[in-house]
Amino acid sequence: MNNVLAIAQKEMRSYFSSPIGYVIVGLFALLFGWFFYNYLGFFVRSSEQMMMGGQTPNVNQQMIRGVLLNSAVIILFVMPMITMRTYSEEKRSGTIELLLTSPVSDLEIILGKFFGAMGLYAAMLGVTVLYMAILFWYGNPEWKPIAAGYLGLLLMGGCFISVGLLVSSLTKNQIVAGVATFAVFLFLWVINWMGETAGPWAREVVSYLSITEHFDDFARGVIDTKHLVYYLSFITFGLFLTAKSVDSERWRG
Repeated sequence: MNNVLAIAQKEMRSYFSSPIGYVIVGLFALLFGWFFYNYLGFFVRSSEQMMMGGQTPNVNQQMIRGVLLNSAVIILFVMPMITMRTYSEEKRSGTIELLLTSPVSDLEIILGKFFGAMGLYAAMLGVTVLYMAILFWYGNPEWKPIAAGYLGLLLMGGCFISVGLLVSSLTKNQIVAGVATFAVFLFLWVINWMGETAGPWAREVVSYLSITEHFDDFARGVIDTKHLVYYLSFITFGLFLTAKSVDSERWRG
């Protein structure tokens, strides 16, 4: 476990030793803030009309859910920037041989890089908590649906990172890794659209494979066991394939 933590800390330092970590966190916070501002303005206008009609507005369902769903779109574009360098930079600089011959196992290397990337991703999400604090300062939203939404974002980000690690382990070019990772992310994002014209059985299977379909319940504040199983299984499978890719790299070396 100490080796995993050491590698994770090394990865975190590498992100923030260059501008990339600050750019990613700042970009995500800026785009999240833009969605937050627009949804807040829409909620204020619509809530005034609802109260005039005798209805009670719900900030969780009418605003926060939309913000979280749109933040998932931001993650689709930002996440390749985090994962594209994890292995490809090691290969380009020639440090992959040193890493593979060090007294650590492939699993420790993979978990260290995974938790390092998750640390940067958690920092991204942590900055956006400040926006949510504004709602608690001026209003009284329910915190449990918000916590469920952030849990969903964290799990979905873990899925993307596991896939990004796999793609990055297959090439030494960061640009290729980034573009290929985005292509895989986009496929996982829109796969449920492909099942709209298929039969009921195929539609159900494709819907289950879609990452966005599982996140929707989290955005509504619902934590379902099947969604947890899906995300955790996805992460485990992605890390397993990365381990096989790294193992083949060791044998080629």
